[in-house]
Amino acid sequence: MAPVQTHSSASYSVHSHQSLPVVSHRPVFHCGGDLVADSDFVGSEGFPSFYKPNSKCTWRITVPEGKVITLSFRIFDLEADSQCRYDYLDVYNGHSNLVQKLGRFCGTFRPGSLISTTNTMMLEMVTDGETQGRGFVAHYSGAEPYVDANQICGGKITKEQGEIKTPNWPDKKYPPGISCSWLIMVEPDMVIQVTFDKFVLEADVYCRFDYVAFFNGGERDDSRLIGKYCGDQAPEPILTTGNVLLVQFVSDLSVTSDGFLASYVGVPRGSQIPSSGTRYIPPRPAVKPVATTTKPPTTTKYVPTARPKPMKPTRNRGQGTTGQDRRPPVTNGKRPVAQNPLCAKACKREGTIKSAYCASEFVLTGKVTSLSPGPRGTLNVNVSLIKAYKAGRLTITQVGETMSVKLVSQCKKCPLFRRGINYIIMGQVDEEGRGTLQPGAFTAPYKAPHHRLLTNISNQPC
Repeated sequence: MAPVQTHSSASYSVHSHQSLPVVSHRPVFHCGGDLVADSDFVGSEGFPSFYKPNSKCTWRITVPEGKVITLSFRIFDLEADSQCRYDYLDVYNGHSNLVQKLGRFCGTFRPGSLISTTNTMMLEMVTDGETQGRGFVAHYSGAEPYVDANQICGGKITKEQGEIKTPNWPDKKYPPGISCSWLIMVEPDMVIQVTFDKFVLEADVYCRFDYVAFFNGGERDDSRLIGKYCGDQAPEPILTTGNVLLVQFVSDLSVTSDGFLASYVGVPRGSQIPSSGTRYIPPRPAVKPVATTTKPPTTTKYVPTARPKPMKPTRNRGQGTTGQDRRPPVTNGKRPVAQNPLCAKACKREGTIKSAYCASEFVLTGKVTSLSPGPRGTLNVNVSLIKAYKAGRLTITQVGETMSVKLVSQCKKCPLFRRGINYIIMGQVDEEGRGTLQPGAFTAPYKAPHHRLLTNISNQPC
């Protein structure tokens, strides 16, 4: 067994996940250990030095009986991968990897707070033999499960139908710094359907601060994340695959909001599971846009232009070439197929990586997972996210442990994508939160050294 971690008091800057810790007495972090205390710091071995390759470290945290554990990350820097296959940190709701996994994390954006349902938690960090980062530092503390005189936050529910709601609903906003866990169980031949009546939580692209998460299964190894939600749009109805559902609501210590009211009911097994996945709703503009037929003025060549007039879908064959396509004149009384005007010129990337970064509303790296033709010669592109350097109003979705975005390329062969390849992608965002790509949008195959280049650009003024 690894030695018990012991170290003196320390304080860490939380203004940026990239910043180094500011310590009064620098602690020494070991590879794993048993941590038994009301509160303390836990970190990767040797932090702030780079963590070791080909290692596996396990930390078991225990706080006093009757309390739950709040784990708050201060710094996080592991090798980025859209599926966290190489270097990653797993967090479990107990002292075993057979219990519910609260999440798997990698990359450089700081995860939100995690809450256990008991007084134990386990962290397991695995690294491969190649790229290393600085690792992580997190603070854990024991907290009282939230109990109000008029409402118990969470608990075990075995009724066939009922409600779950945030504390103080509907009289006032939910409190800061709380966690609620509901374990809902119905008859073995039933599954559970959840619908939201009201839903207003603090918005964040990654739902790191205030969120509600749903898991198939309880606290055993069959527990799998269904979705994690925040923002001010109610999620689509949720349907479990079994008769047990774990619901976790977490709020951090800052912004609070109205909360949510949801109803659940047991329904016959075999009902169709919603296919919408998990939607993260980015913050909306403070001022509601006024409807107008005039597009916003073009300030750079990367702002989307007006859409072409609709064409009949049966006449769209062959659209989306790079300008090589020359259509025949009208013959034998047949109408020629109209070209997509956006594809009428040669496919050429415009601008430099720096100028494109500044002119784009979103900048990300990720793997193209699927390509499908859209209306009027467009192309739908699904991207499994590696890192978002600039997100703006872009909608980012999560299914299971992976994050993805949906993009629409206005010309299906420009820019040119290949499924399974990692790319740097820059573009604009439409009013529905979808990423849009013009033919000249900046895209390029992504390699690991590009991360440092994009990070440096993101830290410079445009």
